[in-house]
Amino acid sequence: MSTITTDTRLQEIQEKVERGERLTIEDGLVLYETPDLLTVAQMADKVNHEKNGDRVYFIENLYINPTNVCEASCAFCGFKRKPGEEGAYTMHEEELLEYVQKRWNDNIKEFHIVGGHNTDVPFDYYLNTVRTLKKHYPNVTIKAYTGAEIEFFARHAGLTMREVLEQLQEAGLDTLPGGGAEILTENYRAKMSPDKASTYQWLEAHETAHDLGMKTHATMLYGSIESKEERLIHMDRLRQLQDRTNGFMVFIPLAMQPKKASAGLKRRTSAYDDLRTVAISRLMLDNFDHIKAYWINIGVQLTQMSLTFGSSDIHGTLIEERISHSVGALTSQSLTRNELVHMIKGAGKTPVERDTFYNVVKEY
Repeated sequence: MSTITTDTRLQEIQEKVERGERLTIEDGLVLYETPDLLTVAQMADKVNHEKNGDRVYFIENLYINPTNVCEASCAFCGFKRKPGEEGAYTMHEEELLEYVQKRWNDNIKEFHIVGGHNTDVPFDYYLNTVRTLKKHYPNVTIKAYTGAEIEFFARHAGLTMREVLEQLQEAGLDTLPGGGAEILTENYRAKMSPDKASTYQWLEAHETAHDLGMKTHATMLYGSIESKEERLIHMDRLRQLQDRTNGFMVFIPLAMQPKKASAGLKRRTSAYDDLRTVAISRLMLDNFDHIKAYWINIGVQLTQMSLTFGSSDIHGTLIEERISHSVGALTSQSLTRNELVHMIKGAGKTPVERDTFYNVVKEY
């Protein structure tokens, strides 16, 4: 590698990256600890360039949250409401279609659907949401329901996760989003999301989806109580599943948002942590094609910077993002296609509009 680092601990890691060897959790800890962030970035940029050249992907998509009623009590969530609580809602067929129609444009390629774990409606409600959208918008990919939601449906309906996924596929489900993973260690989940799928249930939901022929997404919600080692264990667990199934398309590190937009700097992840985590994700997840920088959480300028820190995807237009904005996200709720193209070109990269499965729609 052309870079000469002043941190001797990085030299061995650089040699491993050069040889295409898998990094260990111990290597990952060095990457998190080293003051030489730019060398970490250069390694990640090189790995990304070998996989994706200078192409950076985005999608025209619409976010839909059919219900915010939820049985879970996750410490980081500002979106959920209890049944009957002020602001609680559950969209039924007419409201769902009206919501989409108001925000529709003919370039939308994907519906990204995440909601609450609502025990007031049967599993058929969730099936019907998919059926309705597929019927009215047959050419739009349905990316719906996190691994945690799949586990909830199975428990609530008395089905196996495989049965749940088969029924959803029959209704028109194309892929699972990556949410609900948070941090895949039981220590973290016991404290932050005790009512939700365990580490192994989340992984099982995605492994089952892969077994049924689906390609899916994976996330990590970082920046609260987890240790750096737990972040790396999370990446390693995803990497091991990917070794078995090759079913993940992309990894999305999500910066934790504080409970209020007025929260000070101390309540937010640092720019250094955000960029370092993107770069480390690229280096650790050697069997993932793409690392996504999520502009909703880290902002437009850091997202643009991340394109030289190993990221090859900046997500999409979204139209109206609610979950991060229900807590302390300071970004806008949507961006236009022109703004996404401008962001990518500003980093000296080639913008590529894609569909959900990374098929090229248009190169700019």
